[in-house]
Amino acid sequence: MLTAAQVEAYIQSGLECDYIKVNGDDGTHFDAVIVSPAFDGKRMVQQHQLVYAALGDRMHAEIHALSMQTYTPAQWQQLQS
Repeated sequence: MLTAAQVEAYIQSGLECDYIKVNGDDGTHFDAVIVSPAFDGKRMVQQHQLVYAALGDRMHAEIHALSMQTYTPAQWQQLQS
């Protein structure tokens, strides 16, 4: 079983993140807020694909579901003001 902290670390190891917060308490279902400059100029589906790529095989083997909110740094800054 994975922890939310482990999922955060896996994503950060494969994707530059300005901010990341992963929640989940059952070890297989997680939700995440991810802010990355790598998302600039990409559609939401492309942003999610970058996160899936960072997770690699864990997405199919250890993580059953991952709900994501992805933002560019500019989008995140707007939300924070």
